[in-house]
Amino acid sequence: MHGHGYAQPVKQPPPTLWLIFLRVVFVALSIISFGFLAWVMLLRLAIVTRKLRDWLLLGALIVTDILVVVLLGSEPGDEIHTVGGWLGLLLLLGSLTGAIAYYIAADVRHFHQLRHGAYAAGQTPVPGHGYPRPPAPYTATTAPQTPAAPHHPPPMPQATPTDRPPIPTPPQRPAPARIDQVRAELDELSDYLRKHDGNHEGGR
Repeated sequence: MHGHGYAQPVKQPPPTLWLIFLRVVFVALSIISFGFLAWVMLLRLAIVTRKLRDWLLLGALIVTDILVVVLLGSEPGDEIHTVGGWLGLLLLLGSLTGAIAYYIAADVRHFHQLRHGAYAAGQTPVPGHGYPRPPAPYTATTAPQTPAAPHHPPPMPQATPTDRPPIPTPPQRPAPARIDQVRAELDELSDYLRKHDGNHEGGR
């Protein structure tokens, strides 16, 4: 089993003071040459960034410089009198201003990203094959959870015989009035029979 070893070190950008010195030199060269050497700073930018956009801008600036030379060269004297001459001058000044602004912005952005990328790579190295990965940070979601104890509701108190309320006894209903009437009739009947038996015996 073969391991890849450590990751390759990220290339560190040049010191900031050196980058500032180079920017000043290339911008000054472009201004001193009246814009005819502005393509030099774009050439350096394209070599450093290796982006297709920078190479295309370099080509466009070279074509513009050639067109400016043709327009200014068509002037009959040292001074500009024709429309072509003024057009060539405007193209020269416009391309110089745009090239300087783009060069400084793109160069600063490129080395800023390179410096921060190298700093981030130095802070978080990627382990090679065969090396254990660093443990994940301890968060609240990865903390081990202990099983919660089962919750039992408290038992309900059972009612004892002494706790039960007394059962009310139904009130006794009074005897119907018809029973009293029957009883009175029976008494009268018994008196009548008694009298009737006494009269019958006296007659004998």
